[in-house]
Amino acid sequence: MRLHRLRMTAFGPFGATQEVDFDDLSAAGLFLLHGPTGAGKTTVLDAVCYGLYGSVPGARQAAAGQGTNLRSDHAAPATRTEVCLELTVAGRRLEITRQPPWERPKKRGTGTTTEKAQSWLREYDAAAGSWKDLSRSHQEIGEEISQLLGMSKEQFCQVVLLPQGDFARFLRADAEARGKLLGRLFDTGRFAAVEQRLAERRRGAEAEVREGDTQLLADAHRMQQAAGDAVELPLPDLAPGDPGLAEAVLAWAAVARAGARERLDIAHAALSAAESAAVAAQRRLADAREADRLQRRFAEARQRAERLEARADDYRMDRDRMERGRKAESVAPALDLREAVEREHRQAAAEEARARAALPATFADAGASGLAAAARKAAEELGSLASARRAEQRLGELATERAELDRQDRADEELLQDAASWLDGWDETRAALQGRIDAAQEAATRAEHFAGRLEPARDRLAAARRRDQLEADAAQAHERSMTARERATAAREHWLTLKEQRLQNIAAELAANLTDGEPCAVCGATEHPAPAPKAAGHVDQQAEDAALAAHRRADEARTDAEQRLGVVRAQLAAATETAGDATTVQLAEEYEELQRRHAEARDLASGLHPAREALDRAEREHERRLAARQEAGQRAASRASRRELLDRERASLEAELAQARGEAGSVAARAAQLGRQAARLTEAADAARIAEETAQRRKDADARLADAAFRAGFDTPEAAAAALLDDAQHRELQHRIDAWQHEEAAVRSVLAEPDTAAAAKLPPADVPAAGQAAALADRRVRDAASARDAAARRCAELNRLSARCAASVRRLGPLREEYDRVARLAGLAAGTSADNERKMRLESYVLAARLEQVAAAATVRLQRMSSGRYTLVHSDDRTGRGRSGLGLHVVDAWTGRERDTATLSGGETFFASLALALGLADVVTDEAGGVRLDTLFIDEGFGSLDDQTLDEVLDVLDSLRERDRSVGIVSHVADLRRRVHAQLEVVKGRSGSVLRQRGVEG
Repeated sequence: MRLHRLRMTAFGPFGATQEVDFDDLSAAGLFLLHGPTGAGKTTVLDAVCYGLYGSVPGARQAAAGQGTNLRSDHAAPATRTEVCLELTVAGRRLEITRQPPWERPKKRGTGTTTEKAQSWLREYDAAAGSWKDLSRSHQEIGEEISQLLGMSKEQFCQVVLLPQGDFARFLRADAEARGKLLGRLFDTGRFAAVEQRLAERRRGAEAEVREGDTQLLADAHRMQQAAGDAVELPLPDLAPGDPGLAEAVLAWAAVARAGARERLDIAHAALSAAESAAVAAQRRLADAREADRLQRRFAEARQRAERLEARADDYRMDRDRMERGRKAESVAPALDLREAVEREHRQAAAEEARARAALPATFADAGASGLAAAARKAAEELGSLASARRAEQRLGELATERAELDRQDRADEELLQDAASWLDGWDETRAALQGRIDAAQEAATRAEHFAGRLEPARDRLAAARRRDQLEADAAQAHERSMTARERATAAREHWLTLKEQRLQNIAAELAANLTDGEPCAVCGATEHPAPAPKAAGHVDQQAEDAALAAHRRADEARTDAEQRLGVVRAQLAAATETAGDATTVQLAEEYEELQRRHAEARDLASGLHPAREALDRAEREHERRLAARQEAGQRAASRASRRELLDRERASLEAELAQARGEAGSVAARAAQLGRQAARLTEAADAARIAEETAQRRKDADARLADAAFRAGFDTPEAAAAALLDDAQHRELQHRIDAWQHEEAAVRSVLAEPDTAAAAKLPPADVPAAGQAAALADRRVRDAASARDAAARRCAELNRLSARCAASVRRLGPLREEYDRVARLAGLAAGTSADNERKMRLESYVLAARLEQVAAAATVRLQRMSSGRYTLVHSDDRTGRGRSGLGLHVVDAWTGRERDTATLSGGETFFASLALALGLADVVTDEAGGVRLDTLFIDEGFGSLDDQTLDEVLDVLDSLRERDRSVGIVSHVADLRRRVHAQLEVVKGRSGSVLRQRGVEG
């Protein structure tokens, strides 16, 4: 990491804008930051830290609160506090700008309003030679810087801004204070988490073992309840954790199972006896019910027989009526035939009367033969008019042909006039059509030229419109990206706030799950005298998870918005390159003008083909009209000859038709009269013949009906018709006869049954008494079955609980082994185990290794500063609480003795702490992934050194340039101003401090 520039406005004691060029200061390797006390030297370092992390180091951040106290009291009310830092880290040149929240005057009215903090992150693009925006999110910028630097703010303040006072205290501190600082720097919280995890596992294993013993004893009590009075042996009086508990419970369970099985065998025997008695009772009940049924059946049959005897006369009358109906059925065909013939005769007579009514009076008395002869005579006369009808038809054809010849004369006359008129203007028409062809060919050439220019213009216009739209889209996407970042930041801050609130009140959440007698998940105690109550607005796990989910969704939305912004900007660049510098309006006007001119040329050119076709059609029309004029003259001569022949044929036909018409208006009218007369006569002859035939068939049907009635035994046909039954009457009679016969047979069958007759002779059956006996036997069976089922359930429950107890005993063995193993590991990691001789916790052990590395790195520089006299070494001796691992001693080469660092003098303490700070910076840098630190600051402490030691210290600092580092010394020692030429002076005044910079050349 190398710093390039720092710009501060209204920050700390600096009221106006101040800028520091670190590139100029770092050219010599060493530079001095000096000024009077209270001028603002440390504020420069605070500004560097604030630019990177958004907060200032240590206690000064607590004093600054939310950032409002960072503002300079010397700044103008309208000037906003701002820090801008430019640096190179991981090969990337970045610029970070931060503005803390501030109270500004209201734009309208009086008073002030608070504006939120803002941050910007930009990166320099060497290829483009310009800066590009990366983010405006506090969270994203903080994550990006932390990832690039590989260290937290605390680590940065210890590694880059070397606070000598802090390291002097670190040099003299006890093991616990050293452990806290080293823990923050090296992030050894995961080892403390391992200790905590082992302790939690130890408590969990212990709780599982105790829970297993409690469950085993609870199952034993359940077995005692299930056994009831089947086992007289009492349950052993044991508690969870007592030795022999498992063996005693299993032995008692075996005795309980044996007693329960004996009770089950007794219940099975009782159930078998009850079931046998119930079967015999059911058999007696069935016999009583059968005897009662047969006795009632015989009594019902006697009653039915009496009812049949009372209806015997009706049955005989129905049977006689059925016999007469069957005889009448033989006469039914003759009756049907007589009715059908009668209907035909009446219809034929009516048809004859209608046909005679249409004839003249001369045919009123004519028979069928006379009418047929008159019809034949009319038909013969109608046939003789066929020749006359053909002549009349030919006469009509001649008139039509003569009219067609006249029409053709008129058409040819019009054709000749039209052809003459058209041929007179032929030359002018041909010249006009040729002019249209020439103009269309010229327009086609222009249209091709405009078409070649139209497509590029359309592409530029489309690109310009896309450019305008994408500019708006880019602004919207940028706004959405900023909004998404702010929402993601707000969601993360909300989540962290809820998480912190939940952790602050976690005691109340744990207390909600405490139960009297149950061990606490934290301390293991079974008594809970004062559980922490939940405060109002308590944040639970569900609320924290919901806030975390909202934060993740907001972060995904931010990523999507930034990706969309990048896509829109790439599309905007492509559209801008295509559209050029012209505005959309200019390009649209240019494109519309090209379209108009192209459309005009294209419309004119589109007439080329129609013009050529028109010329071809005109030439063909010219030839056709010349030929038509010649043909019209030839047709006129031919029609004159044909007209003379038609006139002679018409005169001959008119003489023939006058003779054939007679008194009728025409041959067709005469033929119509004869046709109607022949049809009427034929119809009347047919109707008379049919009437005569139906009259004869009616006589024959009467004779057959009389004969059929006599043979069937009826005196007259009317008596046979009265005896005839229709289908409904026949079905009703047959149903009554069949019902009487079926009932008689059924009664006779029941009375003839041997079992029914024998039961009727016995005394009445007592069914209720037999039923009561059977119900009593069934109740005894159910009671015995219930006793058997209860005994079976007791045995099954005891077997289940015994198996569960055995499984619990098998499961508790590995749990006890796991508990012993975890307890030993937890005690070893916590330093409480007897196996841990030095009582060193796991985290302290790791920090001791880091401290040993720091001491080795610091010794390299300390020997040069002390001319080889002092060496820092790590010590694992026990301290205050009996723990060890974080001791730090100094070895004096002059005496050869190892002594505590608290015995060093003021100057020795300074360069020892300086060497320790530089060594710690190297180790933390390596721990952070080897991030190169090209700029360091050392704050105060040089006033305690003599001249020789100061020279040696400056030589050590100057040697840091071998790694291409630049070191800034923060001091007000006057001697350093003569030794270090590159200087940054802080000058304080009533209107605020200002910076004066002097490089190597200056």
